[in-house]
Amino acid sequence: MKMKRFIAAGMRDAMQQVGEELGPDALILSSRKTEDGAEIIAAVDYEEELLDAGDSSTATPVEALSQSVQESVPAVAETAASAVKEEMPAPSVDDESLQEVRTEIRALRSMLEVPLSQLGWDEVRRREPVRAAIVEHLDVMQVHPVIANRIADGVSAINDDREGWKQATSILEGMLPVIDDDLLASGGTVALVGPTGVGKTTTIAKIAAAFAMRHGRRHVALVSMDHYRIGAHEQLRTYGRLLGVPVHIAGDAQELHAVLNQMHDRKLVLIDTAGTSQRDTELPDKFAALDTGDADIRRYLVLSATGQAELTDDIVRSFACIGPDKCILTKLDEATGIGGVLSVLIKHRLPLAWTGNGQRVPDDFHPARAHELVMLAEALAGEDAAMHANASWLHAMNSAGGDAHVHAFL
Repeated sequence: MKMKRFIAAGMRDAMQQVGEELGPDALILSSRKTEDGAEIIAAVDYEEELLDAGDSSTATPVEALSQSVQESVPAVAETAASAVKEEMPAPSVDDESLQEVRTEIRALRSMLEVPLSQLGWDEVRRREPVRAAIVEHLDVMQVHPVIANRIADGVSAINDDREGWKQATSILEGMLPVIDDDLLASGGTVALVGPTGVGKTTTIAKIAAAFAMRHGRRHVALVSMDHYRIGAHEQLRTYGRLLGVPVHIAGDAQELHAVLNQMHDRKLVLIDTAGTSQRDTELPDKFAALDTGDADIRRYLVLSATGQAELTDDIVRSFACIGPDKCILTKLDEATGIGGVLSVLIKHRLPLAWTGNGQRVPDDFHPARAHELVMLAEALAGEDAAMHANASWLHAMNSAGGDAHVHAFL
């Protein structure tokens, strides 16, 4: 095998040199960026029998390399020929020379993949700068790549940065499963479910206070089913005393059924459930009590805006067995980025009804608005100016008084 190193100003130029000097049968062994530009190590006159007998998927002839990026790098495709080897049986263990070649090729393979990926993305930036800018901006906002590309596909203003981004944010808003909810108007029997630490108890206090302000405290009752967290009952009792509403304890399905029958004249009954890990194999059984009796219990899944996208996705999938009607997104004031969480809601088409952005009861509880969420996601992804805009938005959202806080996103 004869190897030669090629150095050029860019990867495309280096690939062209390989094709012109070594021909279509050249085997790419490695490629990397250098201070001078790009470096490729290629080989010719390699033993065909040896290569065919080995793991050919680790070797990269010029044509195989070109075909993977020919749409974005036409010049490379023009200088290459076709030579893709079929995978053959693994060599015998005693063939030391073959093993050495395979080991070296595998070690060099990873050096090749990143430059090729970067080469293709550079071509996208050159040909479709607006699309590339949109995808990159959405990536900074933590929007999932699949969703980001779907949004970019829907943008028609491919030559206008400002109009292109305006269309992109509009598309993202339209993808968010945000809905209007009649909870504060109609009430009902409502259970908040979700993992520990997402703010279920505080959210219940916010809902109870907002509803009492509209309809009167005599129409509100609270029920605690949290038997696992120390002091959980007392926390809800404290809220109950402050709001002037009764708090009941239900340990199982039978007790819950009895409490709901007793509270049948209340317009709103809020059930605080125990925080449960999404990995808990007994999760469905722990919420089986919500299916008891004739009561129509609406379930709201509470999610934290501070959660990582992968964790939030795991939570949504696990709690799907509970049959949540809608969700509530809390802790927006603590989040450093919400694009990932919003991507999860889009993926699962889980309706988002309410948001929480602080500890104040009932002030920091609002109906979800797609435009405001996208604006916040963009602001959190920005630098100091954007963060200042975000702080101003949160201040404005909290500046109204009394019941107006519930509609602060209007």
